[in-house]
Amino acid sequence: MATYKKFCMHCSGLIPGDSKLCPLCGADDPFELRCPKCRNPVERNWLICSSCGFSLNIRCPFCGKGTFSAPVCSSCGAQLIVRCSSKRCAELQVITASNRCLKCGKAFK
Repeated sequence: MATYKKFCMHCSGLIPGDSKLCPLCGADDPFELRCPKCRNPVERNWLICSSCGFSLNIRCPFCGKGTFSAPVCSSCGAQLIVRCSSKRCAELQVITASNRCLKCGKAFK
């Protein structure tokens, strides 16, 4: 079924309205912010997830400033999406405060 296109909240690209991933920037949930751990809706100004208590603030590895756990740093605009280095996992995800893969637990390099 055809849907109207909407703007991705992360990259502002125009994408199909029923997208679960942005084909332009790779962001999960391009129309709503969600907790990286439990996937419940969150808001940009929250420090922790109201559902699971996961920290939503990280330090950008590029500029060193604190930013919301999102696909793009709010200060320098750098992409914060990484792929897990485990060959079995290879999960694509946003860098988290724990610096570990949310799926398998392996540390990011």
